Amino acid sequence: MIIRRNCSASLFAVCLLCSGCSHAPSIDIIGSFFPVWMLCLAIAVVLAFVVRHFLVRFKLDSEVGPVALFYPSVVILFTSLLWLIFFR
Repeated sequence: MIIRRNCSASLFAVCLLCSGCSHAPSIDIIGSFFPVWMLCLAIAVVLAFVVRHFLVRFKLDSEVGPVALFYPSVVILFTSLLWLIFFR
């Protein structure tokens, strides 16, 4: 009985892992295909610089928490939002 349960769980895990590879979204940039997340990440880094510019301009940069956590979190937020809005 235990062997049958382990076999079923293993089969389920393999099927679950294989189904994630069915579609890899990519875009064509000058003849080369890039994963979509790379484009989203590049745009997110630029947007994080824009956020920093506005925070410095309005003198709010001292109000944010640890900078080493804040800006990477902003990049991850923008990356996720861009991917969800445009490619999902």
